[in-house]
Amino acid sequence: MEMQPITLPPVTLVGREGSTAEGEGFITRLWSDLEAHFSEIAHLIDPDEAGNPRAFWGAMSDCARTFAPWEDDFTRGLYLAGPQCRADAEPPEGWSRWVIPALECLRCKAEGIETFHQGIAYLKARGIPLAAAVQDFTDPATGQSYMLFPIKRL
Repeated sequence: MEMQPITLPPVTLVGREGSTAEGEGFITRLWSDLEAHFSEIAHLIDPDEAGNPRAFWGAMSDCARTFAPWEDDFTRGLYLAGPQCRADAEPPEGWSRWVIPALECLRCKAEGIETFHQGIAYLKARGIPLAAAVQDFTDPATGQSYMLFPIKRL
């Protein structure tokens, strides 16, 4: 697993929010709902040079929305599926807006759920505490997904 240090500026997202309390498969349902209704928020995206969405995020936070890691051994928390949006984006009714805070992270390519567990093990082996919830994003231009393991809040 190759980890690359990066600095993440604050990122505004508008998307569908759900909770682990909704049961197995809730994340898949959020992505399906986002895809089915994306036209409702497409005008809010932060576009790349070609006018396409810059990134799609699988953002995570504790239940208090402080962006702390999921609780109870990473089994309880909130998730937001959505595109990166302009900082001034205001969500329509039924949508949620999150602003991921500025973070120093270790970034790696996501290759399935094992990437999360490998990343946590990587941090533990080096005595590095997780400073915030792990975040996922996909670059639509390449289709590559990444996981960000926050090591410091800025």
